Amino acid sequence: MSDWPPKPQEENQKIQQQPTGEEWKLLEKVILVSVDEQRKARRWGIFFKFLTFGYIFLLLVIMGKGCSTNTASAPTSKPHIAVVNIVGTIAADKQSVNSNDTIKSLRKAFENTNSKAVVLNINSPGGSPVQSDEIWQEVQYLKKQYKDKKIYAVIGDTGASGAYYIASAADEIIVNPSSLVGSIGVIMPNYGVNQLLQKLGVEDRTMTSGENKALLSMTQPVDAAQKAHVQGVLDNVHNHFINAVKEGRGAKLKSQDPAIFSGLFWTGEQAIQLGLADKAGSLNTLKRDLKIDTALDYTIEHSPFDSILDRMGASIGEGFATSLSKQVQTEQSAKIQ
Repeated sequence: MSDWPPKPQEENQKIQQQPTGEEWKLLEKVILVSVDEQRKARRWGIFFKFLTFGYIFLLLVIMGKGCSTNTASAPTSKPHIAVVNIVGTIAADKQSVNSNDTIKSLRKAFENTNSKAVVLNINSPGGSPVQSDEIWQEVQYLKKQYKDKKIYAVIGDTGASGAYYIASAADEIIVNPSSLVGSIGVIMPNYGVNQLLQKLGVEDRTMTSGENKALLSMTQPVDAAQKAHVQGVLDNVHNHFINAVKEGRGAKLKSQDPAIFSGLFWTGEQAIQLGLADKAGSLNTLKRDLKIDTALDYTIEHSPFDSILDRMGASIGEGFATSLSKQVQTEQSAKIQ
């Protein structure tokens, strides 16, 4: 049945049933109390979330410290050889041989009055020329500060490129006859895939501001002027390397053959003949020569947890700031309304 036409009596009853001013005030108070309770609940929720994150973060820190190794804190009250490892790729990240940690380790090794000699324990194919040079510079500085304390480089399987750069700063380089030594050069890998892309029907739409910004792009033909520029940069870095080796080895270099600095590498036995190394041996033979039985590792090492903790710490801090910002904005908005 249709409700038309409207009945005046029923409409009047509906109007009379609408809330009065007092009822609106009561309803407003109830709503405000509800909003306030929700606000408090959100605050407590944020608090407990970050409390949980903090607990997990602390647990991971404890686990990370348990898995990491930093034997520089080992007992150092008796005469010993201080060992700093140069093992693996040389790069700026914490999981590689980096100048920051290596320099800290070297300083502790030299500063300890009970360390009678410092050893660079090397087994590395090289890596960053910047990181290598920073370590080389620090070794040279520490040698001048602690003139009564010699530093040795002991090369295991490999002491090449940046690793040899560092070794050349030592007072003496000890190698195994079968070690791979040298590779004094600089390399910048690059590949060209422009012809392959053409066959596949792929068009390079790279846009730049600056005519050399796409320098040595894999998808574009090699520009002769750009190639010459890059070659000049590599030659300049190579000269730094050569000068460092000549300064570090000095008169010990027995050959002036340019091939020594061409990027070639040799066995430990051949390196001794060329003057790139001093003698055959190992850490054990050095202990016997110095009549010191104890060798302590000063290397600062980071566990895989450290990078996870760094990222987690940054994420938690960012999340806390974001949540706090949203909370403040919500409260300000509520006050304005």
